[in-house]
Amino acid sequence: MTGTFARGLLAGAAGTTALNALTYADMLRRGRPASTVPAQTAAALADAAGLEVPGKGAERQARTTGLGALLGIGNGLGVGLLASLARAGGIRMPGPVGAVVVGAASMAATDGPTAALGVTDPRTWTTQDWAADAVPHLAYGAAVQAVVSALPTREERVLVRQRASAGLIARSLLLGTAAGGRSSLGLAAPTLTAADTGAVKKLASLVSVGGEVYADKQPGIPARTSPGVLPSRLASGAGGAGLLARRQGQNAALPVLAGAVGAAAGSFGGLGWRRWAADRMPDWQAAVIEDGVAVALALAASLPGRRRSTRLRVVKILD
Repeated sequence: MTGTFARGLLAGAAGTTALNALTYADMLRRGRPASTVPAQTAAALADAAGLEVPGKGAERQARTTGLGALLGIGNGLGVGLLASLARAGGIRMPGPVGAVVVGAASMAATDGPTAALGVTDPRTWTTQDWAADAVPHLAYGAAVQAVVSALPTREERVLVRQRASAGLIARSLLLGTAAGGRSSLGLAAPTLTAADTGAVKKLASLVSVGGEVYADKQPGIPARTSPGVLPSRLASGAGGAGLLARRQGQNAALPVLAGAVGAAAGSFGGLGWRRWAADRMPDWQAAVIEDGVAVALALAASLPGRRRSTRLRVVKILD
C-alpha cells in the first residue's frame, strides 16, 4: 500500500507517459512536426509574469521549448495528485467514467491557459486537431484512473461502499445553488451545522460568510460568472457536496457533480435576479433577499444528518 500523495505522483507519471506515447505515435503516423504550443505558452506565461526568458533566437527557443515540456510534466503530475486526493476523499467513479473525467480535467488544464493567453483559439480547431488533443488526454485519464484504482492507500479516509442516495444528491444540488449565490456557503454551511466541528473552524466559517455578505454590497465587485470568479463558486459547491457525502458515508462522485451543477445554476440565476431587480428596487435590497435565499438553501441542504461526524474516519481498505 502507498500514501495518497505518492499514489497521485505515480498516477500522474503513468498518465504523462501514456499521453506522450500517444502524441509521439501520432507524429510518427502522420509525419507531423512537434507542436509549438507548449513553447509559446511558456513564453506567454513568462511575459504575463513580467519575466524575461534569457537568450535570443534559437537559444531562447530552446529554453521556451524546455520550459513548455516541464510545464506539461507539472500539469500531468498535478492532475494525477488531484485524482488521488479526490479518491481518498470519497469520490469513486467507474473506470471508463473516471478516465473521461480525469482526461477532460487534464485537457482543460492544458488548453484553458493557452486559450486565455491567446496562444491558440480552440474555436478554430479542425476535427483532426481536436482528435489529436483529445485522444492522448483520454489515454492520460485512463492511466491515472487505473493507478488510483489499483493502488489502495494505507488507510482510506472514508468508507464509500454505499451509493449516494437521491436525497443526498438533491441536497448537494441545493447546497451548490446556495454556493452560486454566496460562494462561502458551500463549505461553511456543512462546517457550521456539523455537531463535531471545533469552535475555531466555526468562527472562521462565520467570518467568511459575513465578509462575503458585506463585500457583495460594495461597488466594483466582479461579476460572479466572470472567468476569474465562477471557478471558485463551482469548487465551493462541489467541495461542500463532498463534505455532505462524507458525513453520510456515501460515494461522493454524484453529489460533487450535483454541487458543481447547482453552483453554476446559482451563479447565473443570481446574476439574472440582480439584473431583473435592478429596475424594481435598490440593489442592496435585492442583495439582502438573495442573502436570505442562499442561507435558506444552504440550511435545507446541511441540517439533515448534522449530528453525524464530518471528520475523516479512518477505516481499512476492504477491496
